[in-house]
Amino acid sequence: MKNFAIKLVWATTLYVFAFAVLCQTQVSYKLLIALLFFGYLLIPFMVYIVLSDKYKSSKTFQDWYEDYNY
Repeated sequence: MKNFAIKLVWATTLYVFAFAVLCQTQVSYKLLIALLFFGYLLIPFMVYIVLSDKYKSSKTFQDWYEDYNY
């Protein structure tokens, strides 16, 4: 998947991990609260983009996800 949706999923994942690390440091609470509310907006936005993405694939379950060549 070389589209915006997968890039957004990776960016959101990195954001969540960075937020978790920042929660364990001496960052101010005001910054953490601001980042928390941004995360509350980012995660539903990511879900909406992934669910409404127009990505199509020609692969089926009979292709076995190309993990084994017949």
